[in-house]
Order: sequence, then C-alpha cells, then structure tokens
Amino acid sequence: MSESQNIQTVKSVYEAFGRGDVDAIIAAVSDDVDWSSDTASDAAPWYGSRRGTDGVASFFSDFGAAMEVEEFTPLTFAASGDDVLTVVRFRARSRATGKVAEMQLHHWFHFRDGKIDYYRGTEDTAITAATLGAS
Repeated sequence: MSESQNIQTVKSVYEAFGRGDVDAIIAAVSDDVDWSSDTASDAAPWYGSRRGTDGVASFFSDFGAAMEVEEFTPLTFAASGDDVLTVVRFRARSRATGKVAEMQLHHWFHFRDGKIDYYRGTEDTAITAATLGAS
C-alpha cells in the first residue's frame, strides 16, 4: 500500500472512532495486531498491551466505559514507508469523576499488507490519572 493509502486508512479509523464503530476499526487491523498505549502507568483501564482483534475491541470497550470524548481532532498526518504518525487534539470527560482531560495525543501506526499490525499511542498520563481520580 502507498503512504497516502495508509494515511487514508488511519483517517477512516479515526472517523469510525468518532461514530463509535469498533467493527470498522477492527476491519482495518491485522488478526495479530500489537496494540498498546506506550506508558508504564496503570492509571487508566485502557493502558497495557493488547493483542489481536479481541484485544483492540477490549481497548475501545475499556476506554469507552471510562471516558466520553468531547473533541478528537487530527492535527497532522505524516507517513514514511509503512508507518503513519499523527498528532490529535483531544478532550474527554471521565464518566466516574466528571473531570476533563485535555491534551495532544501522538499515535504511531505500522502497516503490513494494507492492515494496521502495530499501534502505539502516547498521552499525558498525569493528566489522565488526575482526570480518572487515580493516585
């Protein structure tokens, strides 16, 4: 796949996220995808390494149970070979505490045979922990 096709796939994944369409996201990943938030923290239920399509589904289930997204605006996309990097302006409210997290997210997607086979996301874990009420 070309770099522009990979960027389009990431854009379609983001659009599916906005609609809450996890099945469309799963359709864009490989069966053995390695999906993880790149953090040593365990403050958020979606943190940790996930494998395969069931892992991706549980990531979004855990995220959705904890947070309500108020803004998810991709600011930039860059591609090099099989990699796509993005920066996203993000704001979400904790369902448990009502507190709001606002930050920029950085995402790295790697493609194999037209599917996402590796994802790492970074965020400000201190803001996330404070928003969720974790210590």
